[in-house]
Order: sequence, then C-alpha cells, then structure tokens
Amino acid sequence: MTGRSRTAKVFPCPSSPDHFALSVTDLDRSTRFYTELLGPIAVLDFGHGRICLDRTTGFSVGLLQHPGGAPGPFTELQPGLDHLGLTSADRDELVAWEERFAAMGVPYTPIRDMEFGYHLNFRDPDGIALGFNAPNEAYAALLAQLRGGAVSDSVLRDQAEQILGPCVVIRP
Repeated sequence: MTGRSRTAKVFPCPSSPDHFALSVTDLDRSTRFYTELLGPIAVLDFGHGRICLDRTTGFSVGLLQHPGGAPGPFTELQPGLDHLGLTSADRDELVAWEERFAAMGVPYTPIRDMEFGYHLNFRDPDGIALGFNAPNEAYAALLAQLRGGAVSDSVLRDQAEQILGPCVVIRP
C-alpha cells in the first residue's frame, strides 16, 4: 500500500452508513426477518424491492429480489460482500442480541472477544453474513480520540500497534 500524495485532495470517509441494500431470494421472508429482528418498518414496496426504515435514525435496509437472480445461499467466498458489521454499544448489548437470536432461531456464532472488541456474527435467511461489533476499552478510547479531532496517520498507526502489536500495522 502507498501513502497519500501530499497534493491529492483528501475526502473524508463517511462517518456512518446511511443504508444497506441486499439481494435476496425471497422478498417476503427477508422483509419479515429484518423487520422482526432489527425493528425497522417496511415503508416502500417497488415490487422487486422493499425499503425498511428505522423510526429513530432514518437508517434504511433495502431488500431486492432480482429477476433471474442466481439461486442458492450467499457465500462470502465469492468476490463482493464478505459481511456487514453493525455497531453495538458494549458486550452486554451483544449478550442481549445473542439471547434474541436464540429465541428467534437465528443462526449465530457465540460472542468472540477480539483485540479491538467483541463480535457476534449471524446470518439472514439467505445466509448473508452479518455481525454486531462492540469496542473494548482500548478501541473505544482510540475511537473517542479520532472523533475528538484530527489524528495524524502516525499516531493512528502507533495506537493500532499498541492494541494489536507491530506485525499487522501497515507502515509506509
């Protein structure tokens, strides 16, 4: 990887997603899954697609059933989406999601404690890989620092190295 050119215009990365849209095999089944599990309300139906909207944030989930779409479940082993990560406040929230998944029969893997935080992975009816992530204390502190103002590339890499060690940090 190469560093940024000093003369290149730098555009900010979006601070958070506005929506996600997924190709699905059964529009009704997927609409039920996402509205019942995550809580948005289905508000628009275009025949081949639906838009589900969160009442509080305006975040939307688009579900599309393409005519002639490939049959079969999703696999992250093909080029394209590997998984979609959603934010959780903390590990306790993940425990609550894990209980909800179990009650609703949603396939999931147990919460994993990782270097940057905690992960709870699950799949939708088409096998699309999704997950909730909650930062641990070290990563939450780094995120707060980033949100608090400009952090140089070297400071960001130094902080990542403190959390993960030098073997995985990219240095120009």
